[in-house]
Amino acid sequence: MDRNQAIGFGLIAVLLLAYSFFFTSPEEPVKQKAIQETAKVEQVQTVAVAEEDSLSQARRAAALGAFGAAATGEASTTTVENQNMVVTFNSKGGQVEEVVLKNYKTYQGEPLTLFDSESSETNITFQTKQGKRVQLSDLYFNVSEVKEVAENGKTGKTIAFRADLGNGQYIEQVYTLYDENFLMGYKLDFEGLEQQIAGNTITFSWTDRLKQLERDLKQNRAKSTINYFTAEEEFESLSIAEDKEEALVEQPVKWVANKQNFFTAGIIAGGEFAGAKLVADVDLADSSVVKTLASEMYIPTADVLSGKGEFMFYFGPNDYNILTQIGNEFDDNLYLGWGIFSYVNKWLIIPAFDFLENYITNYGIIILLLVLYIKTILFPLTYKSYVSMAKMKVLKPEIDAIKERNDGDMQKTQMETMKLYQEMGVSPLSGCLPMLLQMPILFAMFNFFPNSIELRQEPFLWAQDLSTYDVFAKLPFTIPFYGDHVSMFTLLMTASTILYTWSNNQINSSMQGPMKFYSYLMPVIFMFVLNSFPAGLSFYYFVSNIVTFGQQAAIRKFVDEKKVRARLEDNKHKIKEKKKKGGPSFTERMQEAMRQAAEQEQQKRKAKK
Repeated sequence: MDRNQAIGFGLIAVLLLAYSFFFTSPEEPVKQKAIQETAKVEQVQTVAVAEEDSLSQARRAAALGAFGAAATGEASTTTVENQNMVVTFNSKGGQVEEVVLKNYKTYQGEPLTLFDSESSETNITFQTKQGKRVQLSDLYFNVSEVKEVAENGKTGKTIAFRADLGNGQYIEQVYTLYDENFLMGYKLDFEGLEQQIAGNTITFSWTDRLKQLERDLKQNRAKSTINYFTAEEEFESLSIAEDKEEALVEQPVKWVANKQNFFTAGIIAGGEFAGAKLVADVDLADSSVVKTLASEMYIPTADVLSGKGEFMFYFGPNDYNILTQIGNEFDDNLYLGWGIFSYVNKWLIIPAFDFLENYITNYGIIILLLVLYIKTILFPLTYKSYVSMAKMKVLKPEIDAIKERNDGDMQKTQMETMKLYQEMGVSPLSGCLPMLLQMPILFAMFNFFPNSIELRQEPFLWAQDLSTYDVFAKLPFTIPFYGDHVSMFTLLMTASTILYTWSNNQINSSMQGPMKFYSYLMPVIFMFVLNSFPAGLSFYYFVSNIVTFGQQAAIRKFVDEKKVRARLEDNKHKIKEKKKKGGPSFTERMQEAMRQAAEQEQQKRKAKK
């Protein structure tokens, strides 16, 4: 090393020493020390948590007595899935932790979770003969491998959870998720515990804080409740209300279901539950929870001890074709209307809808074709109704003359009008009867569209989802009884109904005075009522009105009013001939009695004056 190199290295060393002395922060050693202290604290906390967890497990084991052997362990999750859903289980409790339906999304486009540990919980509780209360959620279960299984013509995957208690005693829960299905078998077995379990029943509890799955929270709440089916084959449900609803079912129960708009989560007993306690509650101020549904089902202890504790879970859509396969009237979770309206939907509407669905993917077109199908079936009634109104129309000059002659005497006007109808062989009810016969289909649709999962999230024109209202325009304010949005399909339905009403009033001469005013008022009222109803329903009524209007226009071309008048005159002569031969008819005797009663009433009024 020469002299210059030595001087260079010496200067570099001086600079490094100066930099470390003047520019290094005095806080660095402090920071390092703080980091080391933090690490030590975290390590101490971790050890403390572990000690606390193990201590709590030891305490729990001591409190559970003979069941304490299963009170220690480590929780783990296992997933089983089929073509329709993914089910996650937790070894702590051996219960379902999450159910995700693969082929459905929430209104926000997220995976549809029908059951999760944050909002839903199931548990099984029983009493021991030592007076201890044991919950399966306090026990740790050993998990078997997922196995393929085939039973009763069904294939699927099975998984078992066993809590060993020693001396050949154990609690076992076996789940079987069937292929291409929304059903999951569940078997609960208490082996060798006859001397440990007290009481006649074991409690299966289910608390479900329903998450919002649909856009319309109000409708979501209105459609959510607890349904159940008794062993006496009676379908019951908690009333849909904004108040807290409770029911104590003291008779045997076959199944209990948490029913929402388009989805249901329920449990079906292989035998029957001894009874149930059901509670539905809603907090209108909390928009994060649709409703809280809480159930307690009482399982006969003898069933569990004898290996007969068999059940079936259902996590799936309210699809009529799926629900009907389950039996025990589980399809009643899909509300299709009361009495005759339900039968119209099941026997007439749903088969036609399913048929069209096999060939057409656009549900707006399906609704249009459904209208044509229904209107074709009802065409004979529509024709008869129009002909009846045509008869009334050709008699309008005589009716106007009766009104003018009686000068406001409604009773006398009515009597003479009825006499005219009798003479001409016209029945005023003949025009109303066809309309009444169409009412079951009209009201059946009122129940079909709001509950049809096939329309859920299906777009058409400007409507993003035919199962809920369409928002053509959003209002910056809320109109009472109307809402804060404009549904264009509802406006079109209202306009077409007014047009249809006007067309009928041109033909139906009996529609006068207040009745004529109310006939125009009703469509406006329905505009307010149906503004928040499904777009599919409003579209159906709109198309139905247009088709009916077109049918009447076509019928008008084939119904000659002159021929109608000539037919009435011919009826008049035939009726006169019958009178001569057979005497007065029952209707005529009634009219005569009414006339005499009216004359007596007038004489009484004159006497008082």
